[in-house]
Amino acid sequence: MATIVKTPSGTWKALIRKTGWPATAKTFRTKRDAEDWSRRTEDEMVRGIYIQRGPAERMTVEVALARYLREVTPTKRESTQIGERKKALALTKHLGKYSLAALSAEIVAQYRDARLAGDDGADGKPVARSNNTVRLELALLSHLFTIAIKEWGIGLPFNPVSHIRRPAPGAGRNRRLTVPETQRLLAAVDAYSNPMFSWIVRGALETGMRLSEIAGLRLNQVDLQRRVIRLDHTKNSSPRTVPLTVAATQVFRNAMDNPLRPGETDLLFFGDPGKDGKRRPYMFDKAWTQAKLDAGLVDFRFHDLRHEAVSRFVEAGLSDQEVAAISGHKSMQMLKRYTHLRAEDLVAKLDKLKH
Repeated sequence: MATIVKTPSGTWKALIRKTGWPATAKTFRTKRDAEDWSRRTEDEMVRGIYIQRGPAERMTVEVALARYLREVTPTKRESTQIGERKKALALTKHLGKYSLAALSAEIVAQYRDARLAGDDGADGKPVARSNNTVRLELALLSHLFTIAIKEWGIGLPFNPVSHIRRPAPGAGRNRRLTVPETQRLLAAVDAYSNPMFSWIVRGALETGMRLSEIAGLRLNQVDLQRRVIRLDHTKNSSPRTVPLTVAATQVFRNAMDNPLRPGETDLLFFGDPGKDGKRRPYMFDKAWTQAKLDAGLVDFRFHDLRHEAVSRFVEAGLSDQEVAAISGHKSMQMLKRYTHLRAEDLVAKLDKLKH
């Protein structure tokens, strides 16, 4: 049985001591509320479904996110850490004052809809976020609840994010390079003073590797004799070996034979020493922006080189499994989002079909 006593302040305190359960207490405004809670709680204990909600009622989303960023985020890749800190700012701004217990599926759904419709940006004007941005923010919030329930011992009956619809992933970009555009772009990057810029762009176009994968390459990852590059750290955390075309092999041979390479770094594409004296991957943001302007490709992104390369692999006759082995896509669905075949190129193949 629960013990219910009146406190000096006029409220009613219910205390439950039951074998096999920690002592549980809660204060209420009326004696009837205290009695109702006691009966409900003891019944849950008897049925083995009682959840101690006190910690969830006291911990806010803001406090929980701060703990997550402090304990969980540092175990992930640096690029992921940066992204999670940015997403946490948006979640804290809109949901930070709610307790974990008070954050319902309805409230999370309202957050989703507000972000998609356009909440206030830095200048106070409405800014609509993309489906992918909101989907990733919700993924972070969902994992926060998972960690809180499974590892922090926070008593919650369910994860509210799992009870709402997630925004569907975007259709993906379908920007392809025409032959004249490819010629203009390569001419622009070849004209840049630092040849590493050209090698990186040409390497991306020939291999379909991500910028982060190319920029972080070390000398021991490139095997010119076998014509492969070994990627140990990738976006999806699955190592893979990338085969090199004849053109790609020459690009990376030039990079490895770079006469200006300093002896203190094994980075294939190296930048100037920082204030700490360490060299980090070569950065070329300004050069890329200028090259696009010179080539008349204002709407083109560096990641579109990966789209172009993957599409060319398919056009060359490689199977989906072979292309996925090169690009690192784990699912055929994701691979198809990165593969865009030109309809005019398919016409010639259709003409070859026998009727």
